[in-house]
Amino acid sequence: MSQIRLYTIPTDMIDTAWKQILHSLEKSLNPNLYTVWIKPLQGRVDGNKLMLIAPNEFVANWVRDRLLQVIREAAASVLGGEPRISINVSNVKPAKRKPRSVQPKKVVQEAAPRHIGLPLDQPRPLVAPNWRFSFDDFIVGPSNELACAASKSISNTFFNSDHLFLSSGPGLGKTHLLQSVGQSLCKSSHRKNLRVACLSSEEFATRWVLSFKSRQVDQFKAQFRDGIDVLLLEDVHFFQGKEKMQEELLCTLTALRERGCKVVLTSSFMPKEFSGVDDRLVSRFCSGFLAHINRPDMETRRRIVMEKARSLQVDVPVEVTELLAERITTDIRQLESCLNNMVLKARLLNRAVTLNLAWEVLENYAVQHSAPDFAHIIDFVCTSYSLSEEELKSKSRKRQVVLARNTAFFLARKHTELSLKAIGERLGRRHSTVLKGITKLEREISMQTPLGRQIENTAQRLTP
Repeated sequence: MSQIRLYTIPTDMIDTAWKQILHSLEKSLNPNLYTVWIKPLQGRVDGNKLMLIAPNEFVANWVRDRLLQVIREAAASVLGGEPRISINVSNVKPAKRKPRSVQPKKVVQEAAPRHIGLPLDQPRPLVAPNWRFSFDDFIVGPSNELACAASKSISNTFFNSDHLFLSSGPGLGKTHLLQSVGQSLCKSSHRKNLRVACLSSEEFATRWVLSFKSRQVDQFKAQFRDGIDVLLLEDVHFFQGKEKMQEELLCTLTALRERGCKVVLTSSFMPKEFSGVDDRLVSRFCSGFLAHINRPDMETRRRIVMEKARSLQVDVPVEVTELLAERITTDIRQLESCLNNMVLKARLLNRAVTLNLAWEVLENYAVQHSAPDFAHIIDFVCTSYSLSEEELKSKSRKRQVVLARNTAFFLARKHTELSLKAIGERLGRRHSTVLKGITKLEREISMQTPLGRQIENTAQRLTP
C-alpha cells in the first residue's frame, strides 16, 4: 500500500530563501493581505522549486486565484529565473485525545498548527482605526462641497440621517471624507470609548466567510450588529453578485439603524448603477443621504497643490502650482504623488523646485490639456494592447482582449461623463458587464497586484 505524503513543514525548517521571499512579499503587498493570506503559509525552497503549504483548502484556493503571480515575482527576485510553485494543503489532523488512564508518556507526532487565515479561537478583534485624514486638510470646492458638508454634518445631532453614501471615481476624496468622519466622531463623542469599525467591504466579507467556516457566525453578528457604534465601510460595490454576503450586510445595516448607529458607505458607483445586488440592499443604501464627488476644477486643484506644499514645508512657485493643476486633472492622488516626487527629487539632487524640474517629473504622469474623448480612449487602448477596434468590440473571451476591454471601460468612466450604459452600448456590452470590468480593475489597482500596477502604468500613458 502506498504511503500518503503528509505535507507539513516545521517552523525551524523554513529556509533562508523562503524568509527572503516573505520579506519581499511583506514590502510589496498591502499589510492586511500579507497578514491574512501570506503569513499562514509555510514554505520550502528546493533549487528553483517553491513548495507552499496552506493550512486549509480555502486559503490555498484564495492564494492560487489571486496571489500566485505576486508570489512568483517575489520568488523570481530571490531565486533568479522562473520558479516552479506548488500550493498544497496540510492534511495532518490534530492527534486524538487519549483517555486519562491510557495517556502515553510522550506524544509521537505533534498536531499541525491551526491557521485559517485569521485567528479562529475567538472573533478577530476590530483594531482601533489609525486615522490618516481629517477635515482640516480636505480642500473644499464646487465638486465636493455637498459631500464634505454632509460628512461634517453626520456627526451632529441636527443631521436628519445617520446613514451617508459617498460615491466618486478613484482618487477624488471619498476615503479622505470617510476617515475624517471617523476622526471627527471620535473627537466629538461624549463617550470615552466610541466603538468604530473602519474597514473595506472585502475585509468585512473575509471576516464573515472565516467566521462561517469556523462556526462562529454568532460572534461575527454580535461584533458587527451589537458591538459597534459607527460603521465606516469602503467600496460596497464589492458585494455585487455575492448573495449570502449581501444578506448579512443587509441584516447588519438594519440592526445598526435600529440602534441609531452612524453608517458611512463609499463606492465608485451610485446605488442605481449596481448590478447583481438585492433590491432591498439597494434600497437600504439609498435610505440615507447620497452625495457624489465630481472631478475638481482648476482652482480647487491649484489650492490642493498649495496646501500639500505647505504640509511638506516647501516653497513651490506659483507657475509650478498652476502647471501641475493644469496637467493632472482627474485624480487627486496622482496630483499629490506628482508633487511628492518633485519635492523628493529636488531634495535628493539639492535643487530648487522650478518649472524645469516640474516638467521632468510630469513625464511620468498622465499629463493632459483636456480630458480625452471616447474615440481617443479606444484608439489608445487598441494601440496599447495591439488590437483592432473590431477585436475590442468582438465577443472574444481571450484574456488579452478582455483585459483591453476592461481597460477601455475603466478609462472611459474616469475621463468622460458617459454613463455605464452608454459606455457599454458603444462597445456592444451590457451595463452590468461594464460595471464588473471596472470593479475588477479598481480592485487590482487598490491591491497593487502586478496586474494592477500594469493597468496603472497603462492609464498613465493616456494623453489627449
